[in-house]
Amino acid sequence: MPEKESLTDKVVRLMSQQTRIRNIGVIAHVDHGKTTTCDTLLAGCGMLSEEKAGKQLYLDSEKVEQERQMTVKSSNVNMVYERADGEEYLINLIDTPGHVDFGGHVTRAVRSIDGAIVVMDSVEGVMPQTEMVLKQALRDKVRPILYINKIDRLIMEMRFTPDEMQKHLVKLIVQINSFIKDLAPPEFKEKWQVNVQNNTVAFGASRENWALSVKRMKETGLSFKDIYDVYTSGDKEKIKELSKKTPVYKVLLEMVAESLPSPLEAQVYRTPMIWHGDLESDVGKSILKCDPNGPLMISVTNIEIDPQAGEVAVGRIFSGKLSRGEDVFLINNKQVNKVQQIYIWKGPQKFQVETAAAGNQIGMAGLKNITAGETLSSLQDVTPFEPVKHILQPVVVKAIEPKNPKDLPKLIQALKELEIYDITLKVSINHETGENLIAGLGTLHLEIIEDKLRRAYGIEIVSSQPIVVYKESISSRSPVMEGKSPNKHNRFYIYVEPLSSEINELIENGDLPTGRVKSLSQMEINKLVEAGMPRDEAKGIAAIYGDNMFVDATRGVIHIGEVIEMCVEAFTDVMKYGPQAKEEVTGVKVVLSDTVLHEDSIHRGPAQVIPAVRDAIKDAIINASPILLEPIQVIRVDLPMSFLSNISALIQSKRGVIDNVKEEGDKAVMSAELPVASAFNFTNELRSGSEGRGSWSLSGEKFRRLPREIYVQVLKQIRERKGLPPL
Repeated sequence: MPEKESLTDKVVRLMSQQTRIRNIGVIAHVDHGKTTTCDTLLAGCGMLSEEKAGKQLYLDSEKVEQERQMTVKSSNVNMVYERADGEEYLINLIDTPGHVDFGGHVTRAVRSIDGAIVVMDSVEGVMPQTEMVLKQALRDKVRPILYINKIDRLIMEMRFTPDEMQKHLVKLIVQINSFIKDLAPPEFKEKWQVNVQNNTVAFGASRENWALSVKRMKETGLSFKDIYDVYTSGDKEKIKELSKKTPVYKVLLEMVAESLPSPLEAQVYRTPMIWHGDLESDVGKSILKCDPNGPLMISVTNIEIDPQAGEVAVGRIFSGKLSRGEDVFLINNKQVNKVQQIYIWKGPQKFQVETAAAGNQIGMAGLKNITAGETLSSLQDVTPFEPVKHILQPVVVKAIEPKNPKDLPKLIQALKELEIYDITLKVSINHETGENLIAGLGTLHLEIIEDKLRRAYGIEIVSSQPIVVYKESISSRSPVMEGKSPNKHNRFYIYVEPLSSEINELIENGDLPTGRVKSLSQMEINKLVEAGMPRDEAKGIAAIYGDNMFVDATRGVIHIGEVIEMCVEAFTDVMKYGPQAKEEVTGVKVVLSDTVLHEDSIHRGPAQVIPAVRDAIKDAIINASPILLEPIQVIRVDLPMSFLSNISALIQSKRGVIDNVKEEGDKAVMSAELPVASAFNFTNELRSGSEGRGSWSLSGEKFRRLPREIYVQVLKQIRERKGLPPL
C-alpha cells in the first residue's frame, strides 16, 4: 500500500503549480471573527481538530494574544484544499490583526496577498477598521470577497424574521460595494463588486462552524428559513448538524479557489503598482509573468522571531527561484547574504523546504541586517520593490527607561529589534540626553510593546505618560537663503514653499518613487505637469522624503553631480528633525536655485556641503511662516440617543468637531474629529458619560494646523521637554 502523502509533501508538490496557488489574507474590524474563521479553515484542511476549531484561536500563538483575546500580529499558514472534483489548491493564508493599533501588520500582509476574505459582523456591519483594511487592500490591487459572520446574532439578538434578515444582508452588501466602487482601481470598480450570484459572498457563524453561499444552498438544499428554524428551535444538536452539512471551509475555500486570482493572473496587474522599474526589462517581464526561471525578486514583508531559527524574514517570491544556501543581494542594504533555511508554515510551526519558486510565500533564516521592506535579488543593480506604506502614522510617544540602569544597553538593543519587526513603531535614542522614545499608533500599541520588553526581553521598565507627535510645516514661500560652508569656499542658495495638495496626493498614492530619485519616467513627469509643476522643475527632482521634495533647479553648475548626494543627505536630515521643534517636517518643497562651488574637490567634501545646505534649509523654513500640525483622530462613536447631548458637549470641550450624527432607531452614530492631545482619557470619559453604553472606534487620522492661540505654548513645551533652548 502506498505511503500516505504528508501535508508538507503536498505543499511542496503544489508550490510549483502556479495556477493552483492562492495567496490570501483574512481582514476585518476587531472582534468580527477573523481568527475564529481561520481556525475553521485550518480544521477543514486537516490541520486542527473540528472540536477545537473556532475556540482554540490557533493562530493567536503569542501569550499576550491569548490573554487579551486579540490578534496583535500577522500569522502565516500554508493549507491544501481539495475540491469535490479532486482538484487541489495551495492556500497561503495570512490572519491579520483587526485593532487599528496593529494595522501595520495588515499593510505588510497586503503586499504578499492577491485576494482577501473580508469578514464582517452581521449586526455591526461596515465598521471603521473594515473600511481601513479594505482601503489598503484595494490600493494594492488585492481582490476582495465578502463573508458576513455571526448570522446567529440577527436571529437570537435582533429577533429578525427570515425576510428581515435577507433585507438587512442586502443592505450590507450594497454598503461594501459602494466602498469598492469608490476605492478600487478604475479597471476593477465594476469587476470586483461582490455578489451572491457569482459566489463572492457567503454568510455564516464561524463559532458554530457553518456557512452558506448561493452555490452551497443549491448543493445542500438549505435556505435561510432552515437556518432560522434551527436557531429558534434551540436544539444544539441541530446546530452541530449544520456544521457537518455545510462547514465554513467548504464554502469559503471554494470561493477562494473559484473567485480569487492565482499569482499568474494577479502579477499582471499588480506589478506596476508595487514595482516602479522598467516593465520592458528582463526583470520587469519576469515579475509580470511570475516566471520561476527569471531573475530572483523577493519582497520582504515581515520579520518574525523564532526561538530556534532567530530572525526569520517573511517574503513573497515575485520572480525566479530560491534554494537553500543561496547567496542573495539585499538591494536597499547593498550587501550579500546567504539564505541558510527556507520555511513554510503550519500555523505557529515551521517546516524546512529545499527550494521555492515565484508565486509563493516563504520564511528565510540566516539573513543579517534584514528589515521589512527589503528587496532580495539575484542581481545587484535592480530597482527595489516600492516601500510598504501604512495609512496611519505614529502619533503617540512615550519616554522609556530601564528600572535598573545596568539594563540600558539591553533596552537599546531590544528597541532596535522591535523597530525592525514593527512597521508602525518609531524608536529614537538620544545618546546625549539618555532619553529613549517609542512612537506608536495609539496607547494600546505602546502597551503591547512595553509588555514585550518585559516578557520577551526580561527588562523591567519605567515609562512616561503618553506624549503627542506633532509635525512641522510652512504656510508661505521663503526668500532665497544662503548657506555657507565652514571653510567659506562654497555657497548654496535655497528657498522653500508649501508642496501643493495635488503633488502631495501623487506621493501618497505611490505614483512617484520615494528616496533618492535618479530620474523620473516620462509618465511620472507628465503626472507632475498635470498637477501644476513646471516640466523643468519636475525633471530636477532629486529626492522625495515623506511628503517633502528636494528639487535641483541649478543651471550650468559644473560640479553639481558630485555634491547632489550630500545635498540630499542634508535635506533628509532637516526633514527628519525640523528647525522649530525637532519634529518631522511635512508638505515642504525645497528648491536649490543656485550654488557656487570651489573647483578643488578637497574643499567641497561632506563636512563642507552638508552643514551649509542644512543651515540654508532651516533658515528658509523659519522664514516661510512656520506652523505646527497636530494629529487629529477621525472617530466613530456609537451610543444611545439619550446620551447624545452629553457626549457632544464632551467632544466639544476637548477641541473636537462633530461632523455628522445619524439616528439608527434609539441609537446614534456620530462621526467626529478629536485632537490626539485631548483623546488619552476619552474612553473612560465616554463610558462614564453614557453609563457604560457608548463605544468608539478610529476611522482615520489626519494632521491639522495647530490653532495660533496655543501654537507658542505647545512649541515652548516641546522644546523644554527635548532640552532645546528657546527659539
